[in-house]
Amino acid sequence: MSTPRDLSDRAQRHPEKAARPDTPILRKPKWIRVKAPVSQGYRDTHKIMRDNGLTTVCEEAGCPNVGECWGQGHATMMIMGEICTRGCSFCNIATGRPNALDAFEPGRVAVAVEKLGLKHVVITSVDRDDLADGGAEHIAQTIRAIRRKSPRTTIEVLTPDFLKCGPDAVETVVEARPDVFNHNLETVPGLYPEVRPGARYFHSLRILQRVKELDPQMFTKSGLMVGLGEEKQGVLQVMDDMRAADVDFLTIGQYLQPTPKHHEVMRFVTPEEFKTYESAAYGKGFLMVSATPLTRSSYLAGDDFAKLQAARRAKAGG
Repeated sequence: MSTPRDLSDRAQRHPEKAARPDTPILRKPKWIRVKAPVSQGYRDTHKIMRDNGLTTVCEEAGCPNVGECWGQGHATMMIMGEICTRGCSFCNIATGRPNALDAFEPGRVAVAVEKLGLKHVVITSVDRDDLADGGAEHIAQTIRAIRRKSPRTTIEVLTPDFLKCGPDAVETVVEARPDVFNHNLETVPGLYPEVRPGARYFHSLRILQRVKELDPQMFTKSGLMVGLGEEKQGVLQVMDDMRAADVDFLTIGQYLQPTPKHHEVMRFVTPEEFKTYESAAYGKGFLMVSATPLTRSSYLAGDDFAKLQAARRAKAGG
C-alpha cells in the first residue's frame, strides 16, 4: 500500500512543478497587505467546515481575504476533493489523481450552508478530467441539496471547463438552476500555454456563451488575474470577448504568487490602474464589475449578487 500524500508538503502538493526553477516572491505593496484571521466569526466558520468534513477554496488556494470572509460567516466550498487533475502554473491547489467522488458530500455541503445561515453561497470545485462528465452531475446534486435545505439561499457555481466532456455537462449544471454560473477565463489567450496549459481560451469562452443560450436569464460571471505579464490592450480584448458572450459580471484581481515554484508576479498593478479597468468594463456594458487588487471570484459574492440583481432591474426599467 502506498503512503498517502502529505498535501501540506509543497513537493507532494505540486509534483508537476518540482522541476521548475525557483523565482523570487516579490514583497507585496502596502495596498495588498491584509490582517491575519483572528476573529471569533473566523473560528466559528472554521469549526463548521471541519465538523462537516468540507474543503474550502479559501484555504486550498491561499486566498488573502479568508479572514474577512470567514469572519462574516462566508466561505467558498470546494467540492469533488482537494486534488485537481490540472497543473496550472498560478494555482496552489494540489495536483494529481483525485479520490473517488463522495456521494454524501452534497448533503454535507447543504448542512453547512444551513448552519452558517448563508443568504448566498459559492460552490467551486477542482478539475476532474478523470470523470466522464467532469463532475457536472455532482455539482448539480450539490445545488439541489442546498435548495432542499435552504430554499431562500441563492447559489453561485464556479465551474471547471469540462474540456474533455460532451456539451451535456454544461447543460446538466444549468438545468440544476444556479443563480449565477461563473467560469473564469483567468488570463489573456496569449498566456494560456504558460499559465493555464491544460485549458483552451475559446472553449472556456464558449461555456459562458452556451449558458446564455440555454437560459438567457441566468447570470454569468467570469474573472481575470492581472500581473502575469499581460498587456492592457489584451485585457480590454478579453472584456470585448466576454461581452460578445453576454457575460454579466466581471472580476479582476491581482495575481499573488503562492510559492517560488509558481508563476512569478511580473508586476503589481496599482489601485489606480484597477479603476481604469473598472471604468472600461462598465463602458463595455457589464452589469457588475469588481476590479481591485484583492478582488477574487467569490469575494463579497453575496453583496455583489444583490447589486447584480439591482443593475439588471435598473437596466430593464431604463
